[in-house]
Formats: sequence, structure tokens, C-alpha cells
Amino acid sequence: MVSIVFGRFIRAVVCVASFASFATVASEGARLQTAPINSHDVASLQNGAKLFINYCLNCHTASYMRYNRLQDLELTEAQIKDNLIFTGVKVGELMQVGMDRKDAKAWFGVAPPDLTVTARARSSGAGTGSDWIFSYLRSFYRDPSRPTGWNNLVYPNVGMPHVLWQLSGQAQLHEEVFESEHAARAALIATKGVAQLEEGHEIKDGKTVERFVLKTLTPGNGALSHVEYDKAVTDIVNYMTYMAEPARLERRRVGFYVLMLLGLLLVLVYALKKSYWKNIH
Repeated sequence: MVSIVFGRFIRAVVCVASFASFATVASEGARLQTAPINSHDVASLQNGAKLFINYCLNCHTASYMRYNRLQDLELTEAQIKDNLIFTGVKVGELMQVGMDRKDAKAWFGVAPPDLTVTARARSSGAGTGSDWIFSYLRSFYRDPSRPTGWNNLVYPNVGMPHVLWQLSGQAQLHEEVFESEHAARAALIATKGVAQLEEGHEIKDGKTVERFVLKTLTPGNGALSHVEYDKAVTDIVNYMTYMAEPARLERRRVGFYVLMLLGLLLVLVYALKKSYWKNIH
């Protein structure tokens, strides 16, 4: 009796483990690419700020960021006024937009979110928030079934249109079907760009057969070459990472000196301890 119960328990565990492994494949999101950002590259940050304001700030807000913080990027107040402010607001004001949130929800299905801290909010076990934004902006493809005509591998059925399509071109979705998970994962590893692996099923000869679908993108031709577009996206992500925490570099610099001071104090305290205890046996 005990052996029968134990055998049923083992089979149940195996079934649950198998289901969990298949569920992992089925729910696996797009593989993120590492964002090659450099927070010390001032030219990249300046170009990223320009692209962000020109392409992103039309619908999205950055309501926790002020224009005058761009002076940290070695821009003068006159340069900010002449090149980065188009609405007549003052340099000290927040980065807001004139779009009404109700209208935006009616047009896109949801009001565009604020982007100030997206680079931090999107951090997960799959990658940093910067990696997510970098992959997301490089994963749009044409999809006539969507209201905007666009879809995204990283964010399926996204309501946002591809605002950078003139720069990147119109990518097309490519799907490759595999009969085994091993072959599908091998193809996924061989793929250099953003890719997504999904598990599916089909009926063949009256039996349910597993199929693994690898989704990749075939890039289109835009105003920029693929390398130039990746560089532009890198600059945008670099700026959004800075915007999420403008004091990050200063915080790290101060933290370095604090650790040096604590290390020095440790040496002094240890010497003082040795002096107090030298005559005690």
C-alpha cells in the first residue's frame, strides 16, 4: 500500500515538473539584448536627449524631470531654449506634454505612461530596465491586424505605434517552426537579434503534437543604416537611464570616497584596539 501511494506521488511530481517546464517555454518572453550604454559619454547623452524630446515627448511625459537638469550634460540654458524647448515653457519647468490623457486613451487604448523612471522600473531578472528599452525599441514590426499597424516582440500587442519607423525602416516578422525544444533553443542561441520562443500545439493524425515557434525580425530599410539606428537607440536609452536617476554618477563618486574613508577609519580603529590590548594577556 505504501509503495503504491509513493509511486503515485512520484508520478504526480513528474507530471507537475513536466508541466512546469513546458509552461516556462510557453510563457517565455522575448530574449533581451544588452544595452551598450555609457553614462560618461556626454555626446551620447546629448543626442539621446534631443531624440527623446523630438520623438518621445510628443505623447509621453517625463514629469519628474526638469529641462534645466540638461545643464548637467554640458548644455547651456541658451542651447536648451533654442534647440530642445518647442512649447514656450521655461527652462525650469517639468517635461510635460499638451496631449489630454482622455484623448490619448481613446486613440491608443491606454494613456501613454510617464517615462521618467522607466529605465529603473523595467528592471527584472531578465535584464536591466535599460536592456528592456533597448530591445523594445528594436523589436517593432509591421502587423496589419493591429489598430496602429505595428506590433512588438518584447511587448506583444502594444498600443504604441513605432514612432522611429522612418529611421529604422519597417521590419517584418519571421516565424520558424521546430518539432523539438532542443532544436528550437539551438536556433534561438544562434540568433543574434531580439527573438522569442513560444510553445504551441497542433493536431496531426488525430494526435496532439508539440511545436516550438521561433519568432525573429527581418529588418527593413530606413533613413539610417542598421548600425546607425542601433546607435540612435543606444543614445535614447543612455539618456533615459540618466533621466531615471540624474544623481547616479555623483552618488557613485561620493560612495567611493565614503568607502575609502571607512577603510582608513578601519585601519585607525584596529591600531587603536591593538594599542589598548597590548598589555593585556
